[in-house]
Amino acid sequence: MKKLAVIAFGGNALLRGGQKGTYKEQMENVTETCHALLPFLKNDYNLVIGHGNGPQVGNVMLQHEAGHHQFGVPGMPIDFCVAETQGLIGFMIEMGLGKTFAKEGLKRNVVTLVTQVVVDKNDPMFQNPTKPVGPYYSKEEAEKYAQETGAVYKEDPKGRGWRKVVASPKPIAIQNVDLVKQLAEQGHIVITVGGGGIPVIEKADGSLGGVEAVIDKDLASAMTAINIGADEFYILTDVPKVYINFRKDNEQALDTITVAEAKKHMADGQFTEGSMAPKVRAAILFVEATGHEAIITEATRLGDPTCGTRIVP
Repeated sequence: MKKLAVIAFGGNALLRGGQKGTYKEQMENVTETCHALLPFLKNDYNLVIGHGNGPQVGNVMLQHEAGHHQFGVPGMPIDFCVAETQGLIGFMIEMGLGKTFAKEGLKRNVVTLVTQVVVDKNDPMFQNPTKPVGPYYSKEEAEKYAQETGAVYKEDPKGRGWRKVVASPKPIAIQNVDLVKQLAEQGHIVITVGGGGIPVIEKADGSLGGVEAVIDKDLASAMTAINIGADEFYILTDVPKVYINFRKDNEQALDTITVAEAKKHMADGQFTEGSMAPKVRAAILFVEATGHEAIITEATRLGDPTCGTRIVP
């Protein structure tokens, strides 16, 4: 039976430090990351790919903002922007894989699912939004927009202005996850839960409705991996391994650690939020739920059987 792996692309799979985010830059980055999946493709793995969208959704919001102020085009809510970026990033990953297939003489179908992810409308994160999104404003502009829209704005800690902040609730259900499993087991590569998924809540009439929120993409990818019975879960980032005492004189790379050790490092504050902490948290979730190992590493190391930091039961 073929192995099933879920691979969560980090932000650097699309956009890297110092880049402007042009289409050419992003396509080159995506193609390089897709080429790094060759060990899975040549070993006939079934694959599901998740991905981030932070810079892209921020740029889309800026475009909407500029269109609204200059031409009167209505701006759209975050759930709409996440859906938009799922489509455009899925397209780029499909193109990147296509280039790899052509170069290596491979043939696989690739499908992008624009995926809704259900969150709890009573999640406490809605009472304390902390995730900054979109453009920077002056204090006066932020106060004006807050009064007009009811959105929450907070001052940037680096003094760059004020930004809208939204909740980052936990995912509780992945829409169409059974279809993801079915397609993957048929040998099709599935791109799903982009940017953590489009955040939706269940309404009183049983339908789903979008909300102003951002879901952690590693957590959504881990949940997808659990639900489809993945054998392996990889989180790709911009460093080859997870480190403790990162960038200090006593920095130490972690090769294989248990869930208990990972939790202790988390409790000791070794991993920062917005960086490695969400990745380790997602890896722990997968390992505890499945008993399989999770691997955090850099895309270029995937061909090495000892790559990355492995979190085991």
